[in-house]
Amino acid sequence: MRLLFWDRARPRAHRRGSADSRSLFALLRASAGVDARGPKRRRFILGGIVAMMAVLVTSPAFAIDIKTLTTPAGIKLWLVEDRTAPVIAISFSFEGGSAQDPAGKEGLAQLAASLLDQGAGPYDAAAFKGRQEDIAARLSFGVSVDRFSGSVRMLREYREQSIDLLRLALTEPRLDADSIQRLQRQFVSGLKQAEQSPGSVANRTLLKAVFGSHPYGRPADGTVAGIEAITVDDLRQQVKRQFARDRLRLAVVGDVTEAEIVALVDRAFGSLPATTGPADVPKWTPQASRPGGRTLVVAREVPQSVALIAMPSLKRDDPDWYAATIMNHVLGGGGFSGRLMNEVREKRGLAYGAYSRLSTYRQAGLLIASVGTANERVAESVKIIREQLALMATDGITEAELADAKTYLNGALALTLDSTKSIAGLLLSMQVDGLAPDHMTRRKELIDRVTLADVKRIAQRVLQLDATVTAVVGKPQGVTASE
Repeated sequence: MRLLFWDRARPRAHRRGSADSRSLFALLRASAGVDARGPKRRRFILGGIVAMMAVLVTSPAFAIDIKTLTTPAGIKLWLVEDRTAPVIAISFSFEGGSAQDPAGKEGLAQLAASLLDQGAGPYDAAAFKGRQEDIAARLSFGVSVDRFSGSVRMLREYREQSIDLLRLALTEPRLDADSIQRLQRQFVSGLKQAEQSPGSVANRTLLKAVFGSHPYGRPADGTVAGIEAITVDDLRQQVKRQFARDRLRLAVVGDVTEAEIVALVDRAFGSLPATTGPADVPKWTPQASRPGGRTLVVAREVPQSVALIAMPSLKRDDPDWYAATIMNHVLGGGGFSGRLMNEVREKRGLAYGAYSRLSTYRQAGLLIASVGTANERVAESVKIIREQLALMATDGITEAELADAKTYLNGALALTLDSTKSIAGLLLSMQVDGLAPDHMTRRKELIDRVTLADVKRIAQRVLQLDATVTAVVGKPQGVTASE
């Protein structure tokens, strides 16, 4: 199968995407960069782009042929074969993330992930990095609240050597004392710098207030005390319990056959334990609502404040997910087309921007609205955001907003699928979300099926002011803490 996409990260000599795909994405990037004669002009340009991409994403030429395979070791994977360039991208994740960090060792999963490419097997940190450069392999690892993720991107001719580096990183990480100490210092320095960032402080304050003692309330990147308390034994135990074949989800895109990838996957992951036990996360129950919600203020001597407003929302597996997605897009997820941006920035000039997003966890979902502005403008900005939440809960959205949101959502996904790595990442996220391989062909139907009544029902369910938690960091004038 030949994808429409080409790989931007490849050296020029290896770029073998079609002229049509190259000119298409050049046009899209140029169009997306055109400013700026006001939000109507921007919405017109972006509307044209996503409308064009909506046609592409639903056309036979765009269809992605996803093959589901099982290796002799019992590892399941999704494969998309693409001969456009001699590149293979593998994205994978293991269930269990920073929410599993032991009390007093916050940041353990993040530190372990950062150490995996700092030497493995016979290679110390410098040699491991040099070996990657020699064969043009790119390994990366990271941790979210619920999952440990990784990726490897390799040239076809060096696929076996690249896979061997991945296998060593997962099964024989060196965890040398000098690397541990160096990264601990870097983590601690970063955490101390984050304490000076109103946005970072607001996010930590908000999650602690929303989730309380639940593991989701702990900072995913750890604490200074937690990072400093981690030992090499902690890290070895973390690696031992993190990686097991039953926790693994895997997606592959690129210039590789079924027989080749089955052998490569077992070579990389086949020696891992079959199981290490479940990565349990406690269920989360939102705190009881109170009139007007809760407000927290963290004083900082800064000229601008950051405000975050959160409320319980939907998890990704909720049947009303796409109704909530459309609601959020109209509210503040659509950038300049969102109501929050229009009311806060365009009409009143109170802030550079105001946004909303859906944040999903394995055991929770949140809708979070955000704004950052001068201390004397924070109170009015927050007031307007709350008014918009209440208005949408009461009246829903308009026919025009529904149509525009559907057009955007049906087309925008294709703009992100411009490399083997991005497509592999999408396939992995589909697996993690429990979606079937045919979801790509059904997605447009699911979005188009959403009605005004669906969006209004979800807005009434989610946008409840008494359930909000607001965290403001700075010296906000006119904002009073409720606790």
